[in-house]
Amino acid sequence: MIDTHAHIYLDAFDKDFDAMLDRANQIGVEKIYMPNIDHTSIDRMLEIEARYDTCYSMMGLHPCSVDAKFEKELYLVEDWLSKKQFAAVGEIGIDLYWDKTYWEQQKEAFKIQIAWAKSYRLPVVVHCRESIDETIEIISELKEDTLTGVFHCFTGNLKQAQKIIELGFYLGIGGVSTFKNGGLDHVLPHVSLNHLLLETDSPYLAPTPHRGKRNEPSYLNLIASKIAELAERPVKEVVTKTTENSNKLFTPVEAR
Repeated sequence: MIDTHAHIYLDAFDKDFDAMLDRANQIGVEKIYMPNIDHTSIDRMLEIEARYDTCYSMMGLHPCSVDAKFEKELYLVEDWLSKKQFAAVGEIGIDLYWDKTYWEQQKEAFKIQIAWAKSYRLPVVVHCRESIDETIEIISELKEDTLTGVFHCFTGNLKQAQKIIELGFYLGIGGVSTFKNGGLDHVLPHVSLNHLLLETDSPYLAPTPHRGKRNEPSYLNLIASKIAELAERPVKEVVTKTTENSNKLFTPVEAR
């Protein structure tokens, strides 16, 4: 299995980091992709990538870190993209859940980072909380053949899922799939495994029965099992297909 989205560099894992990775390894997690947040997360993320060959970093500016002075953060993102190979440009996108004050700045930062993804031929890892339709619209405007990625933590409806798939993007499925009123029970039975990726978003959004507690990559099997149940497919098939999808997405364009 591959955890395509986990913030394991955060201090929530400081006390048991190696044990956490061991638990993930024991249940078959072979890769963990780490999305960046802003300047505060880069050093720790890159340190982990250097120490552990199962951990891969992305570079981007999270929409919740966009404010009136976001250009300074973007300069740092651009500098890192120019001097190091990353798995993706992420986590980028739009968040209208907490605060709409910097909505225009979020859109500008998102579009700039999409342009960088095109330039470096990297996939984008998209944050779209309370903004799926707005995010689909932006991606549609900027879409080119080389632009691909994943809508991280997908919680939308079937119509939105179909639009995302038509754009050539994957749906990142995490702990919400296990929630009683998460809504994905109306989506996953109708979506091919060809379009899904597994993710935890650790330390957030732990799946049932750990909901409300710290999430970690070893819970990925609970998410895979829930997808299998909803899609009426064997768990092994879910694991195999989502792993293939992950490897395809995060392989450099030239090697696909």
